[in-house]
Amino acid sequence: MSTLQHDPDDRVQVLDEDGEVVGDVPDLSEDDLVGMYRHMRLARHFDQRAVSLQRQGRMGTYPPLSGQEGAQIGSVYALEEDDWMFPSYREHGGALVRGVGLKQTLLYWMGHEEGNKIPAEANVFPVAVPIATQIPHATGAAWASRLQGEAKAFICYFGDGATSEGDFHEGLNFAGVFDAPAVFFCNNNQWAISVPRERQTASETIAQKAGAYGIEGVQVDGMDPLAVYKVTKQAVEKAKNPGEDELRPTLIEAVQYRFGAHTTADDPTVYRDDDEVERWKAKDPIPRLEAYLRGEGILDDERVDEITEEVEGAVADAIKEAEAVTRPEPEEIFAHVFADMPEHVREQRDAFEALREKYGDEAFLRE
Repeated sequence: MSTLQHDPDDRVQVLDEDGEVVGDVPDLSEDDLVGMYRHMRLARHFDQRAVSLQRQGRMGTYPPLSGQEGAQIGSVYALEEDDWMFPSYREHGGALVRGVGLKQTLLYWMGHEEGNKIPAEANVFPVAVPIATQIPHATGAAWASRLQGEAKAFICYFGDGATSEGDFHEGLNFAGVFDAPAVFFCNNNQWAISVPRERQTASETIAQKAGAYGIEGVQVDGMDPLAVYKVTKQAVEKAKNPGEDELRPTLIEAVQYRFGAHTTADDPTVYRDDDEVERWKAKDPIPRLEAYLRGEGILDDERVDEITEEVEGAVADAIKEAEAVTRPEPEEIFAHVFADMPEHVREQRDAFEALREKYGDEAFLRE
């Protein structure tokens, strides 16, 4: 039986919390397994440094990803070069695998428009901060690709909170009706800012919502990178080459947890208790994968130390390069909204400039 043909509330798992094998291990080379581990370590260290930069006033608001590396890296490793990734605002780790460098991500959150210049060969759509708006975009792109006779898959990431938005329902319904080669990847990290998963829907699972649109839904342990890879790989293959009487779209619910705040403007201690956080940290995807790789003789202390050194050096270099770029001028906030600036935006810009001239930039800075 295909992994995707599981009951939506039958959670797929390959590695348990201790890294022991409890399911069928996907066919991955040693290089891919080490690469997956290295990317997860890189994403975690980058995340920790990015939060620190924001706290020091060296970067704007930033959305942490720690805890979600297994879902991001595991799923993106299942894509082929020509496939497309549609992120929300937290998929920096996945985008890194696709070729969006750490410097690029830093520039984005530092307010540089250059951070939006994604390499064409990466096949990554721009970051979507509004909730769920990327879902219809991904559906439309997938449908257009199919109409052109291409064999590509389009994976779209969103959180559990996005499933309460109309865009989620419209996107999945359209994909089901028109058989778009889309993979809808829900990062169910338990909290949509301060609203818990149980306040998003009365459904037992998010995966079961797929049935309303006539497509397959599957729930996976999102902190098990091998299980995520396995499920996503099958969904991507089905999107491109479905079996008889199979529809191309799939809804994946990756059950996981964000260890930190929703963004650095958020205080999760107001709505989460420490015991809950610690329970989920025991499921951390990085030591879980490391334990498996050590057990297989693929990793040892020397190789882990090498990866640690590589990761720390790469992040330090990216920060140095990003901070060497001249900070954008305040008026640039108006310059990149429309291709041709409309009159009402021009009026806003002029009013802003008049205030700067009258009071000086210091008047806009919080004490």
